[in-house]
Amino acid sequence: MTQSTIGARHRAARRPSTPLTELATAATGQIGTVSRRTAVVAASSGLVVTMLGAPASAAPPSETSGALASVDTAALTASAKAVLDTAPVVTSPADAAWTFDTPKVKVVEPEPEPVVVAPVVATRSAGQATASRSETRTEAPKATNAPIPQSVSGNAVLEIAARYVGTPYVSGGSSPSGFDCSGFTSYVYAQLGITLPRSSGAYPGIGTQVSRADAKPGDIIWSPGHVAIYAGGNQQIDSPRPGKTVQFRAIWQSSPMFIRIG
Repeated sequence: MTQSTIGARHRAARRPSTPLTELATAATGQIGTVSRRTAVVAASSGLVVTMLGAPASAAPPSETSGALASVDTAALTASAKAVLDTAPVVTSPADAAWTFDTPKVKVVEPEPEPVVVAPVVATRSAGQATASRSETRTEAPKATNAPIPQSVSGNAVLEIAARYVGTPYVSGGSSPSGFDCSGFTSYVYAQLGITLPRSSGAYPGIGTQVSRADAKPGDIIWSPGHVAIYAGGNQQIDSPRPGKTVQFRAIWQSSPMFIRIG
């Protein structure tokens, strides 16, 4: 009788199956990708787990990658837009203007300091002093300007002479920048084309001598050392002396000579 040497085969002991082990087996087998909804019911323990499957196009996040689930930005944008649409709108008119309150500033200027003017001491040269003394002997102590007489109007000589009233006396002067007595008389007559001597001492030898009663405006008045133009009545126009100007004034000579030119 042949004896068999093959030992009997025994089934290996199996791990006890419980609802929890079945749930773990289902999770590791990616049961969520097989169907959209899977329910595992553990009747013995009363535990019910419901898993909602994701859409087939969206794969579950990997346990090892750590990626987060996607966010629906379109929905967030729509929500923010709705909030903005309901927010109050602030507007301003087209003709709105900005105004500012400007304080008034008052500028107070300091009072100017008083200016002290030193007195001016006039000095005269020896020649001027001599001329002044010589004229003082024959001229009235005080001579004042007289108004322009009516005889000037229509008289060619006097109308020209009156243009230079106020021109200063200049010794040897014979131009509108300054005249002496003979320089003034000869300049006035030169405007009419008549040449007269430049020196007052030569005047008695020219023209025609007339009496004071017969003298006419425009005639020449001569006295030693001085010459002027007769202005009618008791008036003459001349360039008197240093420090004075061409002016109409009263005849101061005691016995002047009247000379008519032409």
